[in-house]
Amino acid sequence: MDVAGSLRIVVNGWMAGRLASGSGQYLAHLLDWLPRMAPTARIALLQPVHRATAETGPEESRRRWPQVEVVPVPLPPLPENIAKVWWEQVAAPRAAHRLGADVYFVPYWAPPAWSPLPVVVTIHDLIPLLLPAYRGGLLQRLYVHLVSWTAHCATAILTVSEAAARDIVAHLQVEPARVRVVHHGPNQEGFATVDAAHLQRVRVRYALPARFFLYLGGFDVRKNVQAVIEGYARFRARGGDPTIKLVLAGALPTQDTPFFPDPRRLAKEAGCAADVHFCGWIEEEDKPALYALAIAFVFPSLYEGFGMMLLEAMQAGTPVITSNG
Repeated sequence: MDVAGSLRIVVNGWMAGRLASGSGQYLAHLLDWLPRMAPTARIALLQPVHRATAETGPEESRRRWPQVEVVPVPLPPLPENIAKVWWEQVAAPRAAHRLGADVYFVPYWAPPAWSPLPVVVTIHDLIPLLLPAYRGGLLQRLYVHLVSWTAHCATAILTVSEAAARDIVAHLQVEPARVRVVHHGPNQEGFATVDAAHLQRVRVRYALPARFFLYLGGFDVRKNVQAVIEGYARFRARGGDPTIKLVLAGALPTQDTPFFPDPRRLAKEAGCAADVHFCGWIEEEDKPALYALAIAFVFPSLYEGFGMMLLEAMQAGTPVITSNG
């Protein structure tokens, strides 16, 4: 019996198209694969829109996921933060109910306090709760308090690692039986197409050195990029091969702040700026080749719910240097 075939699944699409975030990546790949894994399930994606554009809807999502019904849900004419909370807590659950959903799925930490439907939420990590630098101002702290409480209202909580599950049980104080670990798989698309020509195209496109250590990810403080740079500087100072450079990939901070320390400044202070290459944002289809070209992938992040980049590097056959804390 195909149980999924009888289901009407309505998905919160707030993170649709936000590929610079882990939750956006998660939702995008989920919507790529869910129709393949459950081809008879009826899937709808709710997307927030301003009332002026509600009739046309989010055409980009319709093009990317033709097997998914994309339903625009208007944002109220309120300040941005309040509009987001209203949309998550009231507008989206009501829309899911109107669509006759059997289950309402929220793929990031924002379950509603009340819903006429069973709610499944994915909590990737508890970073805003556990790391002081990520707690933000008063409004951010109030929001984290809200979603910490509404987690108790969810029918089931999905998470991406045993470590994250332990944090959720310990810090949100939810029953362990309601938490289910569903591990990420590697982003498979593109790995089968990496050949010598593709490798060369990527090397030229991003002006990559012949041999390099690679960091790929964000530059916020928990990613610990300073340790990557200082470690590379020590490697060079202690006689490491001078032909091996350091490549830092990802969108650079627009300002140098304690939360987003500029790696260009860090490289200058460490005395290795001449050997550090910044290649900016990496297109999704180029990531497999970038990993494959690296001597090793370096990722000493201070906290991750999962750490997808580690799995992507392993999928490319690239050695991984990471932390166990």
